[in-house]
Amino acid sequence: VYSTLGIMGYFPLEDAISQFRKYGSIFEGHIERDVPGVEWSSGNLGQGLSAACGFAIGSRIKKLGSHVYVLMGDGEQQKGQLSEARRFASKFQLDNLTAIVDYNQLQISGSIHDVMPQNIRRNWESDGWQVMEVNGHDIAQILQTLDAARDAGKPVMILAHTVMGKGVSFMENKAKYHGSTLSNEQCAEALAELGAVNDLSKYRKLREAFVPKDSEAKVDFHPELKLKPGKPVLYSTENDCRSAWGKAVADLGKLNENNESPIVVVDCDLAGSVKTGEFRDALPELFLQTGIMEHHAAVLSGALSTMAIQCFWSDFGVFGIDETYNMQRLNDINHTNLKTVVTHVGIDVGADGKTHQCVDYISLARNLFDTRIICPADANQTDRVIRWLIDKPGNYIVTMGRSKLPILKDQEGEIFYNTDYCFDYGKADVLRIGDK
Repeated sequence: VYSTLGIMGYFPLEDAISQFRKYGSIFEGHIERDVPGVEWSSGNLGQGLSAACGFAIGSRIKKLGSHVYVLMGDGEQQKGQLSEARRFASKFQLDNLTAIVDYNQLQISGSIHDVMPQNIRRNWESDGWQVMEVNGHDIAQILQTLDAARDAGKPVMILAHTVMGKGVSFMENKAKYHGSTLSNEQCAEALAELGAVNDLSKYRKLREAFVPKDSEAKVDFHPELKLKPGKPVLYSTENDCRSAWGKAVADLGKLNENNESPIVVVDCDLAGSVKTGEFRDALPELFLQTGIMEHHAAVLSGALSTMAIQCFWSDFGVFGIDETYNMQRLNDINHTNLKTVVTHVGIDVGADGKTHQCVDYISLARNLFDTRIICPADANQTDRVIRWLIDKPGNYIVTMGRSKLPILKDQEGEIFYNTDYCFDYGKADVLRIGDK
């Protein structure tokens, strides 16, 4: 990836070569969005296809006309999240999505047939994808196949037959070179076989001279959203926060239906419990039902949120935070703008029992460097929080229990979170002043 982007002019290629895996460099062992030209950070195998689904369906929602490509390894096909993403792409007929699998039949521990046997082609076909096979070293054939994939009218996976270490005799078909480095002598021999110039000494000098740049030069990935917050709803009798959230997002969706930054809600077969049903009924084309595929939903939603789409993903706390913590971590690293709304947190889960008691939601959320957590106190504050979030960049997790709660009032008995109340993240709300 670094070589291609360097050749395309996103940055000097010699920087990527000399600074690769160098402390303080942007050219880490796995690509990240801080690198010019990179749109999604990698490193977590099995999540790329979910992100690609997000980009593909986001392009459809915004009528961008983009075609999305995702490159994967063959060993990576052992990851279960890929099957979730495949099913989603088939359900929504993402014909603007092409997957390419590097089929060299080797992974870190050896042959993919020994490490974990699988039939990659049939797995994809069984989930509704069209599969095309190609010689991964034949550029003309690759280009022809890519054109055919664009015209297929359905999601396509290209199985590219390749040879690991192609062109270097002592490296070909050797699993050890999946990631190991060469000695000086091996490097010289490999470059000679490839007919390339051996200028390793030049890059060593550049590497030694490298000085990390100030971290303040980071790119701002947050899109500007111009969405209307609507009018606050006032609840006067006890209510559950999840119902207030559901009504608020449905109201906001209808109010901003034709906005250039649409509101999208992602659900995991829990619309009745997390109260996203009203949004679904009002705006079915902006409601994405993923079924019970939380890992995929978390990454899909994160990718969607990078496209100037205000994406809300709602689930139970135990699924939206606990089960998908690594996916939320990847969203955080990717500087996404996801709004995760989780219900049934803590021990307020009804009769589901301790398997569903997400008691660690605050500590887990606080471990994510650029993710903020909000725990509304009642239905009125929930309504104000959701409306306040509508144009806010960055990742937020909004948490709430299952049960109905009393409406909070001030010392005079008036509703505290009234229609004049404005939520301010980090500011304390004083309901009572104690003098004893």
